[in-house]
Amino acid sequence: MQGYIHQLESFGCADGPGSRFIIFFSGCPLRCLYCHNPDTWKMTDGKLYSVEELVTEAMSCKEYWGKKGGVTVSGGDPLFQIDFLIELFTRFKELGVNTCIDTAGGPFRNGRAADASEADKKWFAKFEKLMEVTDILLMDIKHINEEEHIKLTGQTGKNIREMFAYLDEIKKPIWIRHVLVPGWTDNDEYLTQTRDFIRTLHNVERVEVLPYHGLGAIKYKDLGIDYVLKDTESPTLERVANAKKILECDKYTKWEE
Repeated sequence: MQGYIHQLESFGCADGPGSRFIIFFSGCPLRCLYCHNPDTWKMTDGKLYSVEELVTEAMSCKEYWGKKGGVTVSGGDPLFQIDFLIELFTRFKELGVNTCIDTAGGPFRNGRAADASEADKKWFAKFEKLMEVTDILLMDIKHINEEEHIKLTGQTGKNIREMFAYLDEIKKPIWIRHVLVPGWTDNDEYLTQTRDFIRTLHNVERVEVLPYHGLGAIKYKDLGIDYVLKDTESPTLERVANAKKILECDKYTKWEE
């Protein structure tokens, strides 16, 4: 089996516990207005790798991981290629590697819902298998308000909230990330609602606020895509501190150095 990979990063220290080897998958169903990697949207734009090729690349960096490090898959969204991801993580677990998924949850299908289709049930069964070989997930909360979520990402957030609920149910550790975008998510009412949602979960080990930046704008120009947020400034330090306070980031300190 082969998977479409956008790029590899041999050393990352902000994408899961410890030092990580990061594999960026191609393909994503969301079209977030602030996405800084629009070149990862189409799965087939990536380069094909086999499981063993990726394992060999990653294991060559193992000596730098320390006790807490390992491998993180990001994107795009790695759940977009779930079959390949299951095979990849199964191999890493055989080697005793800590595995982490960085995902927005866009591809998630709730196979246990009353109206679940056969396709949804089959996908969910795969996800259950994937969770058996996954140690931790980094989960985005794009927007807590459903209408605003659709405007911001082009997709519903209902399935993503269902994914949060399932991960909480199985006690799978997660880190939560929230991008602070002026005019979109930098809003005290929405931040408070996001905090209240986080409080319903029992598996959260860290909450991070990521300030919006427009560094990916040049990619949109190169790809001929209109960058809607081109006139949006990064949030001020005061607004970032405000968001961290409302979201109670200091409460989740398990992985603070």
